Amino acid sequence: MQTVADTSQNALADPALLDRLAKTLPAQALVIGDAMDARYWEDRRGRFSAHPRFVLRPGSTAEVATALAACNDFGQRLVVQGGRTGLSGGHRIAVGEAVLSLERLTALEAVHQTNATLIASAGTPLQRVQEAADAAGYLFGVDIGARGTATIGGNIATNAGGIRVLRYGMFRAQVAGLETVLADGTILSSLRGLDKDNTGYDLNQLFIGSEGTLGVVTRALLRLHPKPFSETNAFLAVPSFAAALALLARLRAAMGNALSAFELMLPAAYEGVTDFLGMPHPLATTAPFYVLTEVQAARDDNTADAFMACLMTALEDGIATDAVISQSQREFQALWTMRDSCADYIRSLDQIASGDISVPIQNMAAFLDASQTALRAIDPATEFIVFGHLGDGNLHYVIRTPQGYDAMAKVYHLVAEHGGSISAEHGIGIDKKPWLPLSRSTAEIATMRRLKTALDPNGILNQGRIFDLV
Repeated sequence: MQTVADTSQNALADPALLDRLAKTLPAQALVIGDAMDARYWEDRRGRFSAHPRFVLRPGSTAEVATALAACNDFGQRLVVQGGRTGLSGGHRIAVGEAVLSLERLTALEAVHQTNATLIASAGTPLQRVQEAADAAGYLFGVDIGARGTATIGGNIATNAGGIRVLRYGMFRAQVAGLETVLADGTILSSLRGLDKDNTGYDLNQLFIGSEGTLGVVTRALLRLHPKPFSETNAFLAVPSFAAALALLARLRAAMGNALSAFELMLPAAYEGVTDFLGMPHPLATTAPFYVLTEVQAARDDNTADAFMACLMTALEDGIATDAVISQSQREFQALWTMRDSCADYIRSLDQIASGDISVPIQNMAAFLDASQTALRAIDPATEFIVFGHLGDGNLHYVIRTPQGYDAMAKVYHLVAEHGGSISAEHGIGIDKKPWLPLSRSTAEIATMRRLKTALDPNGILNQGRIFDLV
């Protein structure tokens, strides 16, 4: 399905607002009419996105503040965009909205060696932060497949996680300070990087995971981690989900904090992505579940040997039925390329529905059984292309069926019944809004509405994302 754009709304932009923006912002910060590029309303899933009234492209925090103050005075609603890689529809444009794109906020300061931090502007791609950390001898703790396009601001807005949450935590754990602009143009800056500061509310935490509904993050002070001395990964076939959990428990006990990733793939995901890439299957053995796991050594020690010994014992005990352990950087990267390419493979298919869900690990087996039974009752031909971060209880629950909406609605209800969350990484946006009450209580949603009203009383920032005000 092609993206539909509504071009009728641009004419409704208030001429007085456009005049004020043109007079107070540099020419490149305001785009109107035919000069607006289609990328601002294109959607990766081909869903409706209206034509924006205009596009704002500020190049500094001060310009963001100027733009927001003007739009707030005129009640002009904005959708805040970063790399537009989100999968919950928060970046799509509603009729009557303008776009606030952070794509020109790409400044990246030098790594502060003493504090192991760096300051990145909101439009900086995640990969540039990773490369800057690596060049300075550090590692940045978050990694996701869309690293080259996804931006720091978007990562903060959705509290991104990725493949190494097991060791480094969610994006929230990487943030040492933020600079944020409120809807009325007020600038809040907390970039000092104090580990201990108990002077009242930690306002930074309000904006992490708030999906741009409370304020616009313009700069972030990010924590870095010591660069691993070495990394090793392995891909294993396991005979059951219980065996996968047993393997995870053994690796945690044997490797401690060196265990940095533990990914699960169902056969349709593993076989599909390898065929999509045209690469030989890493394992000849077929199994109901596959695991990609990684360890990082902090120093020249026996981490790799201990990892191999643990996996060999797992094979001897029948917890795994086959395994391949990377012996070179090329082999290491090939296994991660296979996992990273799952999203590209999924996008090549039709009749796909998916959810980014989390379930307590102890309930995961029961959830998988219940969900597969329930979805086959809806469509016996449902294909389960499930993969994700089993180590932290987060799965990308991908299915292929023409009954996608009904199937995912059932999945979300089962997630709730098993104590989980309907969104683990990509936020609620627009697409998951109907199911928010499954994961948040009436009191919690009411409190979120009160915060939104207090910080954005005119409702100009990402209105209608996460929840409706009424």
